[in-house]
Amino acid sequence: MDAHLRDLRYFAAVAEELSFTRAAERLFISQPALSKQVRQLETQLRVRLLDRDRRAVRLTAAGEALLPAARDLLQRWDEAQRAVGDAAGASRLTVGMSTSVGRGLLRTLRDRFAARRPACELRLRQVNWTDPTAGLADGEVDAAFVWLPFPGQDDLNVHVVAREPRWVAFRDDHRLSGRDEVEFAELLDEKFLALPESAGPLRDHWLATDERGGRPPLVCATVTNAEETFAALESGIGVVLLAAGNAEIYRRPGIRTIPVTDLSPTELALAWRPGDHRSTIRALLESLPPGL
Repeated sequence: MDAHLRDLRYFAAVAEELSFTRAAERLFISQPALSKQVRQLETQLRVRLLDRDRRAVRLTAAGEALLPAARDLLQRWDEAQRAVGDAAGASRLTVGMSTSVGRGLLRTLRDRFAARRPACELRLRQVNWTDPTAGLADGEVDAAFVWLPFPGQDDLNVHVVAREPRWVAFRDDHRLSGRDEVEFAELLDEKFLALPESAGPLRDHWLATDERGGRPPLVCATVTNAEETFAALESGIGVVLLAAGNAEIYRRPGIRTIPVTDLSPTELALAWRPGDHRSTIRALLESLPPGL
C-alpha cells in the first residue's frame, strides 16, 4: 500500500521538530492523532522511522533516508496545488457553520484574513444541523466551524478555537427564570430540544448524555437550525443546552440563558480536510484570533 502524502507531511514535521508536541501544534492536530499516523506510516513501510522515549525523539537511519525524499515530494505537491488553485482563480474561500459563532470571532477573522489575503473573498455559509460537519462532508465548504465531538471527526483536521462552559436556555416564564445559575441535576427531568440523530455524538453532547448517571434524556423535539430552536424555546415546550459564548445570541424577548455550573466544557473548532494544503487554508488558520 502506498503511503499518503498526509502521513509523509506528519512524519516530516516530527522529524524537523524532533518533538511530537511541537509538531502537533505546527500541524494544528492533536498529539495522539499525529502519533497514530506516524505509526501507520512505519507499519506501511515496515521500518522504524523514529526512536522516541519520554525525553527525546530521534531519527533512525531509515528516517534519515526518508526525510529528504519526503520533503521533496511535499514541496512538489504544494507547488502543484498552488498552481492548480491559481489556474482556477482561487479568489474565494467558503467557511461553513451551523449557527453564528458569536464572540466577535467572525468580524475579527474577516479583518485579519483580509489583511493576509486581500484578493481572496471569505464567504460564510449556513448549514443545517443534519450535517454536523457544516458542509465539509459534502464538499460544500473549504473549512467549517464545528462543535466537538461530531461524526467523522477523526477523518478531518480539527483546531480548537474556544473551550467554554455550557449554559441552558429556556422561556422566560420557566421555573428557573429567577435563577442566576443551575446545577445539571436540577435539569434531569426537563424536556430537551435535540439535534437530529445524524449528529451522533454531538447530539449526545448537547443532551449531556454522558453526565446523566445513566438516566436517558427526555427529548421533546428535534431541531435542525437556530430558527427552529428559537421557535421551540418561545413555545415553552423544552429547554436546550448551549455554549456560553453563544448566550448573547439566544437572549431575545421571551428567552433567558443561565450557566450550568457542573457540566464539562464544550469546544468550538475549525475543521478542514487533511489533504487541503492550500496557502489560503493556512492563512485562515493564522487569522483566528488568539486567546478566545
